[in-house]
Amino acid sequence: MTQTQMRREILEIPVAVDRLLQDGGDDIRRAADAIRAQAPGFMVSVARGSSDHVATYLKYASELLMGTPIASIGPSIASIYNRQLNLKGSVCLSVSQSGKSPDIVEMARMARAGGALSIAMTNHPESPLAQVADHTLNLHAGPEISVAATKTFVNSAVAGIWLLAEWAENDALLAAVHDLPDKLESAVLSDWPEARAALEGRNSVFCLGRGPAYAIANEAALKFKETCQIHAESYSSAEVLHGPVSIVDHGFPVIALASQDEAESALAGVADEIAAKGASVFATTDKVQLANVLPITRTGHALTDPIALIASFYAMVERTAASRGINPDAPRHLKKVTETV
Repeated sequence: MTQTQMRREILEIPVAVDRLLQDGGDDIRRAADAIRAQAPGFMVSVARGSSDHVATYLKYASELLMGTPIASIGPSIASIYNRQLNLKGSVCLSVSQSGKSPDIVEMARMARAGGALSIAMTNHPESPLAQVADHTLNLHAGPEISVAATKTFVNSAVAGIWLLAEWAENDALLAAVHDLPDKLESAVLSDWPEARAALEGRNSVFCLGRGPAYAIANEAALKFKETCQIHAESYSSAEVLHGPVSIVDHGFPVIALASQDEAESALAGVADEIAAKGASVFATTDKVQLANVLPITRTGHALTDPIALIASFYAMVERTAASRGINPDAPRHLKKVTETV
């Protein structure tokens, strides 16, 4: 079988993360010092697509780690509606692999003008987004050719959680971040064949998560649509029983993504409840009774577990696309860089 570019880039994830850890420390620490000096009462995020899922992950991480809320701002507030927000004393995190999309750039510029400390995370430190930021965090992911973002998503998540760990001066989280390359070597080789088999002949799937892992469920649903042409919806496990579960029938596939944190048992309970209705449920936790347990790589910290989860998911979804005769490197109707206004 010819190896796809997406597969090659998934296998590069551990090396890309190690490169970020080797080369990105000075920029991360300077930005963390600036956040500490700003002492923000709140933060905002600016992103779209996979990058917005990174921002959701960082929202939960910041609120759990520092007690500092992060709110997502729609870029159109600046780019289409031309409004100025009062963001005095806040921090703006903008996430963009290319750093080129005009709406992201304009929103980051407006945030800085509105009084926010502006921090950009991008794989292109010479990009327009970097030019409007106080601090730029180079993702050091290396060239990413496949349309579906994988290693840039992971490096964005690692850069963000590393930034928060430095700001919090949390030694346990810092240690887990620096251990990630070894953990990810294992995670990218776990491609969940049992879950792949359950998707055969199916064109709809639920992706569930809770807390930081909810962000990973969002990214998983996007990748199902993007690379496999499977209709996928992501839900918090706290929401899926409030209506969406009605469409579940016998064999309906569900992927439940759990970190080893306080939400794990609650998510496992919902996974079992859906499995009892006849669904084919696969969960990244051994706390389930009826759902199927997926092999997982734990990272030694609940806030870094989601990064290993998405690495294994990427390996699985690339295999799923290939089994359907779809080239995940060039999804129909899509291009690598989407520039919106």
